Amino acid sequence: MPVWLKVATAVVTVVVVGGLAFAGYWYFRLQSNISKAPLTAGDGNSNPVSDANDRMQILILGSDTRDGKNSEYGAADLSSGYGQSDVMMLMDISADNKRVNVISFPRDLLVDIPQCKDQKTNQVYPARSGVMINEAMAQAGIGCAVDTVNKLTGLEVDHFMMADFNAVKELSNTVGGVEVCISDAVYDPDSRLRLPKGTSAVQGEMALAFLRTRHAFADGGDLGRIKAQQGFLSSLTRKIKDEGTLSDPGKMLRIADTVTQNLTVDEGLASVPSLLTIGNRLKNIDISKVAFVAVPTTPAVQDPNRLEIAEPAGAQLFSALRKDVDLTDPTAPTTPSPSDTATPAPTATPTETVPPAPPYDKALQPVTVANGTGVPGRAQEIIQALVSGGFTQTGRLEAQPVAQSVVYYGSEFADVAADVAALLGIPAAQMLPAPAVVGVQVYLGTDFTSGATYGAAALPGDIVNQTAGDAVCQQANPELIVAG
Repeated sequence: MPVWLKVATAVVTVVVVGGLAFAGYWYFRLQSNISKAPLTAGDGNSNPVSDANDRMQILILGSDTRDGKNSEYGAADLSSGYGQSDVMMLMDISADNKRVNVISFPRDLLVDIPQCKDQKTNQVYPARSGVMINEAMAQAGIGCAVDTVNKLTGLEVDHFMMADFNAVKELSNTVGGVEVCISDAVYDPDSRLRLPKGTSAVQGEMALAFLRTRHAFADGGDLGRIKAQQGFLSSLTRKIKDEGTLSDPGKMLRIADTVTQNLTVDEGLASVPSLLTIGNRLKNIDISKVAFVAVPTTPAVQDPNRLEIAEPAGAQLFSALRKDVDLTDPTAPTTPSPSDTATPAPTATPTETVPPAPPYDKALQPVTVANGTGVPGRAQEIIQALVSGGFTQTGRLEAQPVAQSVVYYGSEFADVAADVAALLGIPAAQMLPAPAVVGVQVYLGTDFTSGATYGAAALPGDIVNQTAGDAVCQQANPELIVAG
């Protein structure tokens, strides 16, 4: 063998072995960093998805735990049990990797928490009503927060990621700071946030203070805090995209090392390949299609210092999410999954004659509307549509919530039911005979919470606070504005 070939072979061998050793080192380092916990506090996800190809929901949590590196932010007894969720966001990635929705839940939001079982101790905690959503994981663990969001939205969370205070500081330092904007100079003594008017690059303690402050923005409430958090994440997204971080292995390794040291995930996500798969899905998304949304809320009736879901806007948002609507463009067609695609009915040929529908007087047909949507007053909206369509003999009643809307019909009312279903856009497959029903009954489910046409997206016009492509300046709380 010529000398030059021996030398070249040795060099290649050293490079390959060195590369494998380097890759092996980082794989085991990142893998050993990851902490994990059960996905749910119940029976688990009944429909696991492919991390690479399916639509995916990831619940992102910020823990307020004060132990370890976070002890300087207060006494440990301030975060009982597993701690509370200082931040709660649901990241929804479309199957085609072209859209991401990030939905924020205010921590003061009052919700119903289902029965939850601590998977470590097997202790069962009873269901509770009217509880702040940030308490969901305090007793039974992160899985109870997942179950609570599932119950609230009608979705099924596939994974979760939970980080603590230290993660924000270290990540902001790793990327070299994140630009934020504020309308006036502010100082919040509680969070120790101090920023001048205009744009600043925050990192470390100041980045954490920006995300934690409850008083510095808007009217000093949780909704102003949410918008500031969304603005921070938008800016972070733009920086990572603009600097090509997701395509730079060196930068990605540094970020991955920082994040995994401060991250707890579910068992299904607790591997380096799974995390890399999700990161790879996000790298080419148009930042104008990364939508930041806050769950619509209103002051709670039982406590004006707390929040509750504002209806019908909340039900409209959750319905749109279940239907995979593009929140930045609700009129855009959705891409049905294979299970949603039905075989079309055969169409008539020119030689066929279609028999006319049996004649009847619409005004004489009894049609009732059962409201199983959970949205007060929803039946009246559908009754108005029925009356406009000629069905004037109507009635309404409240009913138990159901997932799917159905048109029930009594004996000899199949033709009337078909016309009622067609008027409302309810598929024929969702018509069922019911001998006990007098006439026709439209039983509204949580899949039909708004509008007069089934399947149509109806959303408040201002549901998207901003996209990752928008640079938004936060409004300072007038009570905390300082000179300079």
